[in-house]
Amino acid sequence: MKLFGKKTDPVIGLDIGSTAVRLVQLSSHGSGYRVDHFGVEPLAEGVVVDKVVQDVEAISNAISKALKASGTRAKFCAIAVSGSAVFTKTISLPANLAESDIESQVQIEANQYVPYPLDEVSLDFEVLGPSPRNADLMDILLAASKSENVESRQDAIDTAGLKAKVVDVEAFAIANAFELIRKRDGVNRSEAVGFFDIGYDTTTLLVIKGGRVVYTRDHPFGGHQLLEETMRRYDMTAEQASFFERSEEAPEDFDEEVLEPFQLNIVHQISRALQFFASSSEYSNISTIYLSGGIASLKGLAPMVQQELGMTTRVADPITGMDVAQNVAVTALKRNATNLMIATGLALRGFD
Repeated sequence: MKLFGKKTDPVIGLDIGSTAVRLVQLSSHGSGYRVDHFGVEPLAEGVVVDKVVQDVEAISNAISKALKASGTRAKFCAIAVSGSAVFTKTISLPANLAESDIESQVQIEANQYVPYPLDEVSLDFEVLGPSPRNADLMDILLAASKSENVESRQDAIDTAGLKAKVVDVEAFAIANAFELIRKRDGVNRSEAVGFFDIGYDTTTLLVIKGGRVVYTRDHPFGGHQLLEETMRRYDMTAEQASFFERSEEAPEDFDEEVLEPFQLNIVHQISRALQFFASSSEYSNISTIYLSGGIASLKGLAPMVQQELGMTTRVADPITGMDVAQNVAVTALKRNATNLMIATGLALRGFD
């Protein structure tokens, strides 16, 4: 009989976004989780462009600052590459295929489907289980990313003194964190849910069903439009406008002239994305929408989407309901909660 189980090394969920580096470290707490460490460090414009790292040194410095601010001493992390930089496809192979033969068969399939030479990509796969279409087949999720996308992130974390224990895909990290929200909100696992991750310049629509991402597509709209309009109308720098959007001290005409038109545009973009999805997918019965990203927490956005589209709309916050360690800055954590889906989903990989 073992008296002491092997202690596993804690894993930091590290999200390298377009505008900031965010980290979350969790531990088991009762039947749920506790936030042990949290950090966020902004990135200058141009450091990450279209989800691709342009300045490894700037990323490494930001990670180091976030680590120091968080107080963590963990040395392992989970990172993710963005959906736009990753090719994914669900393939079907014979269900009776020996485990030792799956990898070689996946390589053959990848050669057929992956739109890059295989010697230029990092390739991985996950067995999803029996195919719902044919009991004699099993579904396998194939994921491939250009090696440079993975290597630039690994170079940054190596320089910051971390080691990547997991390299995931952002969409899968979001789906992982969404399992917490789904259970908390009582959403049926078999229900197809539309999840909009609203970023700085790109919004990703994920459709999550049965714990799996069954559809993903990037759309070219995001928070930068609100920032630029605020800068233009009130003659502000980007830093001033960012603070101004978060503060309560707004001019009388801000809501009517800037915020509401921006929110209406977001609603129209969401509607168009859903229409495109419905016309190109077998999963068209979405009745619930979740919004994440900094824009998701804008006052009145979720109710406006729900009213205009007639669909239950909620803000995705993976942190609510978790215990929080005393050393964590609770106010900053709550303020950033809607931006922590990827970091939280990655942190959960430490419990796999």
